[in-house]
Amino acid sequence: MTQEPEIRVVRSSRRRKTITARLIAGGTVVEVLAPAGATDTELTPIVEKLKGRLLRRVEARETADDDALSRRATELNRQYFGGRLPLREIRYVTNQQYRYGSCTPTTGVIRISHRVATMPGWVRDYVIVHELAHLEQANHGSRFWKLVNRYPKTERARGYLICLGLEAEGDEPGEMDVE
Repeated sequence: MTQEPEIRVVRSSRRRKTITARLIAGGTVVEVLAPAGATDTELTPIVEKLKGRLLRRVEARETADDDALSRRATELNRQYFGGRLPLREIRYVTNQQYRYGSCTPTTGVIRISHRVATMPGWVRDYVIVHELAHLEQANHGSRFWKLVNRYPKTERARGYLICLGLEAEGDEPGEMDVE
């Protein structure tokens, strides 16, 4: 997105408490739906926060290139697993809000949250390696972590994700909520 979108506030007497925002007009307008009694002073910080969230989502979608992701996964499969893993498909998805990736070992399909597309490459690589390892080890046992730890920046990437709140700080390597 190259220029700032127009902000349009729509107040409604039917809306009591919630304030929501959406992109309309091809992403050129942020439409904010607010209660009729909400003042401009109350709305200003909320609108900025919602606008930022929407624009980050758009940026992530624009950055999420499935072909590049597939090429990188193929390279990481070769580099850390000798190319032996049966990866059939890897793609970015927008419906993963509480995890950064998931894998279905029986079909060879990996899905990566679109939010990962805007993270540093070494973190993205960790997420890919983590999900690739599930093609061989479906659980988070010691054999799984032995595979993941082939990637030299595993600890650093896990720390990064902990700071973002995407990985629980107290989790032991075998207890992460990732499929």
